[in-house]
Formats: sequence, structure tokens, C-alpha cells
Amino acid sequence: MSIDKATAAKVAKLARIKVEEDALPALAEEFSTILGFIEQLNEVDVEGVEPMTSVTPQRLKRREDIVTEGDQQDKILKNAPDAREGFFAVPKVVE
Repeated sequence: MSIDKATAAKVAKLARIKVEEDALPALAEEFSTILGFIEQLNEVDVEGVEPMTSVTPQRLKRREDIVTEGDQQDKILKNAPDAREGFFAVPKVVE
């Protein structure tokens, strides 16, 4: 499939990309190359191939959903560089 300058200009306008008039032929050529690659991919026979998210089989590790001991505020805040009134204290970043 071949893209002309007018189509490339229309696509650029729809994408709200400013393209100078002298850059339109190169953009049209790039679009044509991309569409040619897509046409080439459409020729591949994928019948019976399941979609996948990774080339290696992966399974997420799961953990037991058990209730853990809570009420550890003192232990947690012991490691904080600055803790006040039971909370982490951080420097002010907005003036």
C-alpha cells in the first residue's frame, strides 16, 4: 500500500503533529514502509497459535492469604530517620 503526501498530511493533522511541507514526502514514505511491514505480518499463518504475553512461560508466584500480626507501629518507625507523633516525617517539598 502506498501513501501519498495528502494522506500523510491528513494523518499528521489528525495526530496534531506539525509537519513542514518539505518533510511530507519522507513522512509518506515512512508510512508506506510501516504499512508494507504490516501487510507482510498479515501473510504469516498463525492458525492454532495461542496468544502469549511473553516468549517464556511464566506463572506468578502466589502466597498464602493469611492474617499477619499487625500493630507494629513502633517497630516500623524505629527505622525512620525522622518520626513524629506516630508518623513518618518528611521534608517539605512545596514552598
